[in-house]
Amino acid sequence: MRIEASVRALTIAGLLLVALFALLAPSTASADAVVRTQAMLASTIAEIFLRDDRIDVEIEIGVRDLPSFRNLLPNEIYERLGHDPEAFAERLARFFAEDLTIIGDAERSLDGRLVNIGPGTRVRRDEITGEALPAGAEGEETIVFARLVYEMPGRPAALTIAAGRLASTASIGFLVYDRGVAVNDFRYLGPRQTLDLDWEDPWYTTFRSRTLRRAYFAPMHGFIYVEPFEVRKEIVFRPRDLQHWVDLGLAGRETIPVELQPELKRVALAFLREHHPFEIDGRSVEPALARIDFLERTLRTSRVIDPPVELDVYSAMMGAIFVYPTDGLPARVTMVWDLFNERIQEIPAATVDQAGPLPIYLDPDFALLDWQNFLKKPEIPTLRDLAPPPGPLLRWLPAMGWGTLVVGLLLLGSAARARHRGRIAAPLVAGALVVTLAAGLLWRGREASLSDVRTREIVSGLLHNTYRAFDFRDEERIYDVLALSAHGDLLTDIYLETRRGLELANQGGARAKVKTVELTALSAEPADDGFTAAATWDVAGSVGHWGHVHTRQNRYKATLRVAPIDDAWKLTVLEILEEERL
Repeated sequence: MRIEASVRALTIAGLLLVALFALLAPSTASADAVVRTQAMLASTIAEIFLRDDRIDVEIEIGVRDLPSFRNLLPNEIYERLGHDPEAFAERLARFFAEDLTIIGDAERSLDGRLVNIGPGTRVRRDEITGEALPAGAEGEETIVFARLVYEMPGRPAALTIAAGRLASTASIGFLVYDRGVAVNDFRYLGPRQTLDLDWEDPWYTTFRSRTLRRAYFAPMHGFIYVEPFEVRKEIVFRPRDLQHWVDLGLAGRETIPVELQPELKRVALAFLREHHPFEIDGRSVEPALARIDFLERTLRTSRVIDPPVELDVYSAMMGAIFVYPTDGLPARVTMVWDLFNERIQEIPAATVDQAGPLPIYLDPDFALLDWQNFLKKPEIPTLRDLAPPPGPLLRWLPAMGWGTLVVGLLLLGSAARARHRGRIAAPLVAGALVVTLAAGLLWRGREASLSDVRTREIVSGLLHNTYRAFDFRDEERIYDVLALSAHGDLLTDIYLETRRGLELANQGGARAKVKTVELTALSAEPADDGFTAAATWDVAGSVGHWGHVHTRQNRYKATLRVAPIDDAWKLTVLEILEEERL
């Protein structure tokens, strides 16, 4: 084995000694002795990059794992850990031969060398995906960073990572990339793991152990989303695999330049329109809307890449959406997967409705993705009925009631005076009847008054109906429903503003379905025949998209004006003062 420690590695030993004295202090060591369960939060992180002619290994060594990596450390630190002096070159040779060995064809160990080693800062990682995050301003953890290189002559069919002693004594989370494509999600490094290399397409480089297979191992995915008034078919795919069936202009390319992407999307969408036969309630249907985008996809979420950038041809992913408007909920929706080849034999798929996703795997012998309506109590969004504004007569009833009451009281007073003359019956009966009539008029006239409870019912109902209009996908129908709650120029303003608030900009214009609208505060004042109000309300919604469920909750503060128009309460003014993402 060829052993080569870089000059930099040897000259920084003194710096390491100073930095690690503090790291090895008892208080620091005990504070870090917490057992981590997620691999990306392991004490030590190793990222392994497979190149055409070599393997680069970058290791963040945590404080409590330093004893396990003793053969990699400069002499000063090695002796500080309590070991007898030993030549650095001999220890380094033992590290590559026994501690972290990479084995190629014919069980031949690859030559390794240490490029550099020194103090560094822990890379912050997403707790779900393990992706690197921007450096934090506080609480940065000091680690030892080492970069190793293993020479890789030729193109071995397989590689074995042997880390017997390291894996048993250190907590190591690891991730392997083959020419830029992640082979696995973050996992703990075991004593021995073998991966088969695909030199034609690194996407298909895989570990032999199924437990190390990444979540997004398949180059294609299919989804059916069933919602009231809309069904969607979504196909997520790798354009390099679609090139097998249709020429996307990718032959011989390592990247997908920005200038090629519009034509590639056009050709791919036209091809997919003719595939994956789709039926709703037994009828073949054509989508009312179709779009396609390049995606950045992670374990946590997926987003449309906008603005466009040049993409690696091996890892680039795309998503196509086909939208089918419906009346309510259908009884059955089916899609037949008709794109299989020698590489693509298993398609992760799912049907998604109000009860959640139902995942399944499709293959050439079982290619039907089938959704049936087994929902016992489906939630079908409905509009809220609002009592109409009082008519002219109803608005006059309170005044008439009070006037009638005065007449009734006068008649009762007359009956009291007539008592002395023995003629009480007629005035008493007349007064009682008039007072009763007055009470009825006043009771009925209460409907014309705008109490706090009444104004809250009106505003809450108008907001509910405004958002419910966007359950429909036909633009004309949305306008018709909105016209029931808004008037004049405000109708267009509400349409544009509400649509903007519901759209997820990084999801290619996907629109969230509103789940709840809660009026949290209202202060109203009478104005002409209606009222003005300061209102605060919360809107919660979600949308299933690209295999994820995206949620959104916003809080709005606004001033509004409500007036009786065409025998209905309608918003005539709505000014958003504040919008807050919760």
